[in-house]
Amino acid sequence: MTTYMNDGLTDTAMSEKHTTEPEHAEEMRLQESPTDEQSNEQSNKQSNKQTRPDTESTKEAEPTSETQTGESGQTAEAQDSQEAAQDQDAGRKKPAGAIRRFMNAHIPDDVTNALTTWGSRIAKPFAVVGRVLKKIWRGWEPFTHILLYIVVFCLATTAAIYMLQLSVYKTDDSQGRFLFAAKFITKMWDSQQYQFMMNFIIAGLFYAFIIFLVNRFWIATAIFIIIASVAATANYFKVSMRQEPIIPADLTFLNGNTGEIVSFIPNGSGKLLRGIIVALAIFTALCIVFYILDNHKRIIHAKRFKAAAITSRIALILTPVLCLGFLGNTLGAQNSWTYNTAKNTFTVFPILWNSYSDAMANGPLVNFTRLMYHKAMDQPEGYSKETMEALAKRYTTEANAINQTRSADMTDSTVIMMLSESYSDPTRVPGVTFTEDPMPNIRALKGTTTSGLMLSPGYGGGTANIEYQSLTGLSLVNFNPSLAVPYQQLVPSQKWAPTFNQIWNDAYGAESGSQAIHPYYKRMYLRDTNYKKFGFSKFWTLEEPNVVTHQDTLGTSPYVSDASTYQNILDMLNKSKKNPQFLQIVTMQNHMPYTDWYPDNQFFSTDTSGLPDSERYLIDTYAKGVSITDQETADFLDKLNQIDKPITVIFYGDHLPGIYPTADSDSNNAVTLHETDYFIWSNQASSSAGVKLPEQETAYTSSNYFMSLAAEHMNAKVSPYLAMLTELRAQVPAMNTLIPDAGGIGTGEATYLDSNGQVIDISKLSKKAKKLLEDYKLVQYDMTVGKGYLKDYGFVEVPSANGKS
Repeated sequence: MTTYMNDGLTDTAMSEKHTTEPEHAEEMRLQESPTDEQSNEQSNKQSNKQTRPDTESTKEAEPTSETQTGESGQTAEAQDSQEAAQDQDAGRKKPAGAIRRFMNAHIPDDVTNALTTWGSRIAKPFAVVGRVLKKIWRGWEPFTHILLYIVVFCLATTAAIYMLQLSVYKTDDSQGRFLFAAKFITKMWDSQQYQFMMNFIIAGLFYAFIIFLVNRFWIATAIFIIIASVAATANYFKVSMRQEPIIPADLTFLNGNTGEIVSFIPNGSGKLLRGIIVALAIFTALCIVFYILDNHKRIIHAKRFKAAAITSRIALILTPVLCLGFLGNTLGAQNSWTYNTAKNTFTVFPILWNSYSDAMANGPLVNFTRLMYHKAMDQPEGYSKETMEALAKRYTTEANAINQTRSADMTDSTVIMMLSESYSDPTRVPGVTFTEDPMPNIRALKGTTTSGLMLSPGYGGGTANIEYQSLTGLSLVNFNPSLAVPYQQLVPSQKWAPTFNQIWNDAYGAESGSQAIHPYYKRMYLRDTNYKKFGFSKFWTLEEPNVVTHQDTLGTSPYVSDASTYQNILDMLNKSKKNPQFLQIVTMQNHMPYTDWYPDNQFFSTDTSGLPDSERYLIDTYAKGVSITDQETADFLDKLNQIDKPITVIFYGDHLPGIYPTADSDSNNAVTLHETDYFIWSNQASSSAGVKLPEQETAYTSSNYFMSLAAEHMNAKVSPYLAMLTELRAQVPAMNTLIPDAGGIGTGEATYLDSNGQVIDISKLSKKAKKLLEDYKLVQYDMTVGKGYLKDYGFVEVPSANGKS
């Protein structure tokens, strides 16, 4: 039988030692547990005095941090019973005695010692990790506690961005949706695109604000994830129904419009909503459990220095708020530090013409922040209610004087405002020549009706800005450079947005006064949202609910032809038997790119430009499209002549296509590349049929003047607002912000033209002209970001438009 040494301690003494062991002995044991090798060495020393060492005695010494030996007279069974009691007291499970005896009898001592040593080494890292996690949870060390918060903060913020990114990807393939959202994060490593980090900064600032506001980390985490989940769900529903992400203007729904919010929830979404609610309930419960277990209930707490704690908390609350406000005011501002940093450091390239695409590419948070409040205009000097009242009275007098000389009512005619995509005369571009005229019909028409050249802000793009000017009468020159696209950054948040179609709404009612057609997708430039605010009763596109009937294309072009668009207009006119109306049309046939869409393109052989082949290829395809538009427009006007009710058409190209790099390389061509063709024409049933205003008045204009020109062409009465535009047009015939970059979106230089198309130095204008420009700024400020005083003075109302319905 193997004998056991007790190093001078009897069983009774050891029992007493266990009973008097302090309460924190378990922690002492954890700290001493790495002494296995020391116990082994002690056992090896004892083996010199005994016939056979018992390595298990060394192992039994580990739980109590002391080397325990049995008395020589004890049986193996008694030792097992004593050791089991000691194991139970130490809270640790040990192998059965039979296994120990088997190891002692059959496994060599050196193997047993090696296994014990290696087992101790393997256990060390796990013991260290266990102690670290224990310290983190109990908060023994401030650093480790903060580390836990940082890890959770990063994970929760990433999860919020992931959920939001899931919400903008529209597909029936759920697996593809999840992969898309994951790619938004992983492309940091795959392709060095860091849009995720820009979204992380925005989400992190909002998360930090909640943390310091609530002052409890786990409760703030639950609130943050709930808000992110609600936002992602709302975003998902809006994208599913309208192909638009949530924008700042949508927050107005929170102002008591609960019924309208609920109407955006698609049918059959109950299961999804229930799942989200259950998941949020579970997550909130977990956060509450962590909050209860956490020793640090508050982020900032001080019993002695309460004033300092309150000051620090206020500062920490305000800091993320101020940072978010700074981002909201500058992220969308052209050439601002934030704009350039986001672009150059985080590869955030704005897609200002399509919020949905911008949200997909750059993240919903970046898109939302970019569209936050912008300082569209600085308040003009002298702006006040008294100033605007005096201004309204002055131009009311002007309107009365004009109206005494005019006999027609504008609303007695149907007016078609026709934006022809990218339409212009290619032969006016320096260096471009053909042996065949691409637009003979419109060229001839311009010689018999009011017509000229329009100064466009864009070259190769910027359609919505030209459209905005034509519908509102406002000008980009008065806005701050940070306002790149009013349709995206201004109109959705406007409380009062007066437009010319509302003149017909006032006359015949909102349901029958005005409609719009754009044979493409309604989400472009937020038209669907903006047209509703403008008062168009229906917006006809390629998408539900109002789908255009005729959608034919030409050749291999993906765009609806002008012939189809014109037929949609004719159908609408024939169906409308009750009253005249205002029709807003935006065509698509001549939109870029200019691949060889059309069969039998004669302009490939009639081009005598001498330009590089790659440039000629694009120009010749575009010229063919212009030629088709020219013929279809002539046919359309012939059909309007057959309708026995007065119709006036305002036809204009929005900008030149960006396909003239040779001409664009010469700065002397800057103005030429921003001039498109326009005409105003009335059918035979109109009293203004065959009218052509003096060329001195019409040779050069800009789209903000179109309605005042149309009123003069129709000899129609005007509102005080149109009277002001009429007076201003006589002094400054054309104005716009010329954006040099191809694409038409960006910052540019305010440019003014005289009646001969020459650039005006506004500092040399007459006193009357300068006063008119000052009044124009006051009016534009009041209508967009000001108090809207002019609304109360009937400034935009045409007297003859009231009471016709």
